[in-house]
Amino acid sequence: MASYLQCMDCSATYPVDRLIYTCTSCGGLLDVTHAWDQSPTRELFDSRLGSLEAPYNSGVWRYKELVYPDVDPSLIVSRPEGNTNLYHTPRLAAWVGVRSLYLKHEGENPTGSFKDRGMTGGVTQARVLGMTRVACASTGNTSASLASYAAFADLEGIIFLQNKQIAVGKLAQGVAYGATCIRVDGDFDRNLALVREVSDKLNIYVLNSVNPFRLEGQKTVMIETLQQLRWRVPDWIVCPGGNLGNSSAFGKGLKELYDLGLIDRMPRLAIIQAEGASPLYHSYLSGFQDFQAQKAETIATAIKIGNPVNYKKAVRALRWTNGVVEQVSDQQIMDAKALIDRTGIGCEPASACSLAGARKLVERGIIQPDETVVGILTGHVLKDPDATIGYHSATLENITPAYPNPIHSAADDVASIARILTRQAEPV
Repeated sequence: MASYLQCMDCSATYPVDRLIYTCTSCGGLLDVTHAWDQSPTRELFDSRLGSLEAPYNSGVWRYKELVYPDVDPSLIVSRPEGNTNLYHTPRLAAWVGVRSLYLKHEGENPTGSFKDRGMTGGVTQARVLGMTRVACASTGNTSASLASYAAFADLEGIIFLQNKQIAVGKLAQGVAYGATCIRVDGDFDRNLALVREVSDKLNIYVLNSVNPFRLEGQKTVMIETLQQLRWRVPDWIVCPGGNLGNSSAFGKGLKELYDLGLIDRMPRLAIIQAEGASPLYHSYLSGFQDFQAQKAETIATAIKIGNPVNYKKAVRALRWTNGVVEQVSDQQIMDAKALIDRTGIGCEPASACSLAGARKLVERGIIQPDETVVGILTGHVLKDPDATIGYHSATLENITPAYPNPIHSAADDVASIARILTRQAEPV
């Protein structure tokens, strides 16, 4: 069994131990491609469920044959990650308007987001290449994950952050894990360009989702979801779209599962973007004939990206899955988040695109009421506590909470508290 890097545009190939992110011939994005001697089986992966032994106790490396079959296990950097829950949510299904809705909560990863699945692949490749420093540009979750995994692997982590609208929960993680944190007077897209230029000059390994080993880890969200569904394929996978690494990885993972005979059909993929950061959506409206980058602006900071690096891979994933793209407003995002939070599951704002988008697609008649939907929650509720408190206290600009849970104030006496608990006092 052998793996290699392959350009998605011109099909040029490169060895996996070459330090490269894009094709040197045409500049195209690279895939990690695996040449399997024989197909891995469901039974193999099922036999590893509940394993206490590394690396198979990871929800990424349980599927090693599909992720990086030839890597030396001693080089794998795993916390471990994955093994996140798939929640059946009848109340939310009724709100969306479908028969059956599941939420796959990637916020239950070690640093609180799906990025850990990609980071275990990327940092492992950094060790394969003998790198000592790793870097990323980030809106928050990638930086938290990189900082953690770099520290765990005894590498120097370097993170480029924009100088405003960084959720404090994410910034705090990067600082706590010991990364070198650099706030730059530029948005995510500018920071990504800078981190690639600086890394080329200083021999630092880039761990943004332009790195194809990141996407190999992230595709295991789909593999694990299907295993949790006993390999029964849902009708729809609905996920937020920012830099489009997740949706690209999901498409690749689903196609590989189908080509290997591990699933009998492809689900449809729906990518949901925030209205203020929706270049893929607007390109979708033109049949992908036109793409225009945007100056991104949304409360969902994790997807506040106007020039997604994985645009072409996301388009490919949509074509493989007969997928669709939709956009939702910040109001719709925060209202959907409030409902997810109220079930006791919780998520960061960007995650709620999945629920808000699914409801909108049902209203438009694209998702049918009798279909089964899996929504992806990408980050933990504590990633952006300011947004949560702001919503429930009605202090977010241009957002009027439809499902508020305001904080009450009481005097230091039983009667005052009793009035609140018998619903006789208004919140302050």
